[in-house]
Amino acid sequence: MGHRHYSISNTDSQSLNIKLLSLTLSNDDADWASILHSHPFTELFYIIEGEGKFVFRDETFSSVQRGDLIIIPPHTEHTEQSLPGKPLKYYVLAIHGIAFQLENKQYFTQIFCDFRSNSFIKALFEQMHYEVRNHDYGTDTICQKLLEVLVLNIIRSQKVHPVPVTSTKMTKECAKIKEYLDANYAKRITLDTLTDLTHMNKYYISHSFAKCTGLSPIQYLNELRLEAACRLLQKTDFSIADIASATGFSSQSYFTQAFHKKHGMTPIKYRQESEKST
Repeated sequence: MGHRHYSISNTDSQSLNIKLLSLTLSNDDADWASILHSHPFTELFYIIEGEGKFVFRDETFSSVQRGDLIIIPPHTEHTEQSLPGKPLKYYVLAIHGIAFQLENKQYFTQIFCDFRSNSFIKALFEQMHYEVRNHDYGTDTICQKLLEVLVLNIIRSQKVHPVPVTSTKMTKECAKIKEYLDANYAKRITLDTLTDLTHMNKYYISHSFAKCTGLSPIQYLNELRLEAACRLLQKTDFSIADIASATGFSSQSYFTQAFHKKHGMTPIKYRQESEKST
C-alpha cells in the first residue's frame, strides 16, 4: 500500500477579518424597480440564471450571465437589469470588513469576475444558502468559513488585493462629493470648490472623505482622471495635450508626470504598449 504525505507549512497569508452580514437569493421580476442605490458594505453578486447588465454611475457591465460574479465596493451606486425574457437570478452576499482593489489602482472599484467554468464557486454559494435556510447547529461558523474560502479563491484567481475597511455609513456630504467628482472630474476642481458645494471646512472634507473612501478628495479626483486618460489612450488617437485637457489636468507636463508616477511609463509609451496587446 502506498501513500503520500503533505506537510502544512503554516506560512499562509494573514487571517481575513471579514464577517458575513447576510445572504439573499433574488429574482429580478418584472415589477422590480431598477434604480441606482448603494450600501455601506461590500456586496458579492453571483449570477445563477438569466442574462442582463450591471449599471454603475461611471461604468456598465453590458453582458452578465450564469457564472459571473460582480464585486461592488461600499458606497458605490449600482443596479442590475435583466434582458427581456431572461430574468436574472442571483445570490447576494453582504460582507463587512473588506473591500478589493485591482492592481495599479489605489481606490475601490467594481470588479467583474468570470467564474462560468468554475463549479466550485457555485457550490460555495449553494452550501451557504443551504446553511442559512436550515439554520442547523454550527450554521454561522460554517458560513463564515465558506465565505473565507470564497474570498481567498477570488483573491487568488482575480489578482485583486484585499483591503480592510469599516462599513461606516457614508455621510450625505461625502456622498455628494463623490457624486460630484464622478460626474465632473474633467472640470477644474479644488477643495474650495467642494467647500462651496457642501458648506464644510477643508479639513473636515478631507478627513471625512478619506475615512469613507480611503483617499482624500484630491487623490480620488486624480485617480478618476488617470483612469479616464487610460481609456482615451487605448480607444482614441487624441493627442496627449488633448487628453490632458479632456481629463481635467492643468497642463500636459503635469499630466505626464502624474501618469508616469502611477503607471511607471509615459502616456505615449502606455498607448504603444496597449496597441501591441490588441
